[in-house]
Amino acid sequence: MGTADFACPSLATLDDSPLTEVLAVITQPDRPRGRQLIPHPPAVKVEAQHRNLPVHQPERLRDDFEFLTGLTPDLIVVAAYGQFLSQPVLSLPEHGCINVHGSLLPLYRGAAPIQRAILDGHTETGVTIMEMEAGLDTGAMISKVRTPIEPADNAQTLHDRLAELGATLLIETIPGYVAGEISPEPQDDSQATHAAKITRDMGRVDWSKTATEIWNQARAFTPWPGVFTHLNGKLLKLLEVEPSDATGLPPGALGQADADGILVGCGGGALRIKRLQKEGGKRLAADAFLAGNPLPAGTVLG
Repeated sequence: MGTADFACPSLATLDDSPLTEVLAVITQPDRPRGRQLIPHPPAVKVEAQHRNLPVHQPERLRDDFEFLTGLTPDLIVVAAYGQFLSQPVLSLPEHGCINVHGSLLPLYRGAAPIQRAILDGHTETGVTIMEMEAGLDTGAMISKVRTPIEPADNAQTLHDRLAELGATLLIETIPGYVAGEISPEPQDDSQATHAAKITRDMGRVDWSKTATEIWNQARAFTPWPGVFTHLNGKLLKLLEVEPSDATGLPPGALGQADADGILVGCGGGALRIKRLQKEGGKRLAADAFLAGNPLPAGTVLG
């Protein structure tokens, strides 16, 4: 069971492995996208069809799961599916349901663990294979793999690495788990944190925050929703930024602006904008942007 891109490596690994047989793929219904609202299939459906695997797309699995009883699965694997599983579904397979989750549980239970780990400035994260139960990512932990969060990472690069690491960990974990050779470890609820769904407005820059915090925000929200501010009342997207050691600039105030970037004061330190896009304009490097949009020192963003 999966929907988003994160689940595709796990599906591919399960289908390619001689240790497992994929009976069916369950994913969300096709959803309208784009200006014309044309229905598009989920990434997992595309991968499943490429592999000639049967696909089921119930609108609400908790109301439409009878087809699962005919499949008699030994194990259900879930990754980025996007729906809660009812207790009848959780109890259906002989070996239960397991989930590939993109964090080191109990940290970052919920919908956006990858973005939240970067946003909060962590230098390490990973994937947890966990038993599923009625709670939100509260089940016992079966196995984990860790990876550093590099300064060059953003949500997309980290997502792709964790998806591959999770797929490898999954196929390494299943044989021992179904054989009863692994004792899952209960989560310590007192250490749990929640990774709520990301919204577009979270990309708004608050210049009273430190340069490092805004840099982490930009990395966490690449590719979506991105980070933005306003220049003279117009939306300004910040496409590439980095913290600077410059001091003395009030929050939001522009300092030096040249081919190396545009310095902006923050609540602590300063941020250098290297690529940006004004409302209705092209994505430009700082020097190209300045050629058509002179920015005198003291201009304030907000």
